Amino acid sequence: MKVLFIGGTGLISTAASKLAVQRGVDLYLLNRGNRMEFMPEGAKILRGDINNQAEMESLLKDSHFDTVVDWIVFDPQAIERDIKLFKGKTNQYILISTAATYQRPLSHYIIDESTPQNNPGWDYAVKKLACEERLIKEYRESGFPITIVRPSHTYSKISIPYAINSGEYPWTLINRILKGKKIIVPGDGTSLWTITHNTDFAKGIVGLFGNIQTLGQAFHITSDEVKTWDQYLKVIGQAINKEPQIIHIASECISEFFPEMKAGLLGDSCNSYVLDNSKIKRFVPDYVATTNFENGIRQSIDYFKAHPELQKIDEELDVKMDKFIAAYENFVSNLAHL
Repeated sequence: MKVLFIGGTGLISTAASKLAVQRGVDLYLLNRGNRMEFMPEGAKILRGDINNQAEMESLLKDSHFDTVVDWIVFDPQAIERDIKLFKGKTNQYILISTAATYQRPLSHYIIDESTPQNNPGWDYAVKKLACEERLIKEYRESGFPITIVRPSHTYSKISIPYAINSGEYPWTLINRILKGKKIIVPGDGTSLWTITHNTDFAKGIVGLFGNIQTLGQAFHITSDEVKTWDQYLKVIGQAINKEPQIIHIASECISEFFPEMKAGLLGDSCNSYVLDNSKIKRFVPDYVATTNFENGIRQSIDYFKAHPELQKIDEELDVKMDKFIAAYENFVSNLAHL
């Protein structure tokens, strides 16, 4: 099977690239070659800029792929580009969308692929939904062979997932715990959430390759594990042998002090919901997520410990968190005197 990944060296896609090669897929990675250390041995590299139309038309001129996966498409303009490039050149085009497209607020805490999609408060979700809608229109009108995948919160050994942390410097959370600083938890910490390891996600998506019954369909690929934010934080603390000092703060309040977090917090992570992944199990019968959070986060901690250069701290965010917590606690203490 001949498969093309646009990207293929990111947080989610690296594990899929590795697994595809292990399963004998003839894998091509189309990217600029800036992350060679994440490219699995056995994959073929197509160096190029996907946004350079002339370059792509020349590079892909005589190519045909059983499956094309675009890992880095985030807006409808990129979808128009891909339709032009791959119409007639693939039997299956897989869009990596997101579970963030589902309605907010939720009408029911269990979400399956038929749940209405509408999350206008988060531009990322709005654009991903627009990508889906454009592809569905093309599928209906011209038969362009689409499959939509909607992952949720997915992590790897080079990330430390949590509701509020630095994306660029994830060790910031661990540093705060180790120093005994308080950790901000949205709401009362009881929101239900699913976090999936990228090696488990890889099993699901590689299992979809070449399956024509998936055309026109959408799929969740997630773990069956569901924990609250308090529970996830407790597991992280156990992995580093340090109990986190928790402070619960309303998501709306957090968003006022950290406006850059507002869309993702209110539009996604503060909501309590469970993703039904029974559909992927019907189409990929051997799919099962085997890396629970207890094991996955220990892999991450071990990796960061083995690579001290990754233990960088977002000093600005760290200071801002301290300032916010102090102001919040001062406000709460003054309520007693009103």
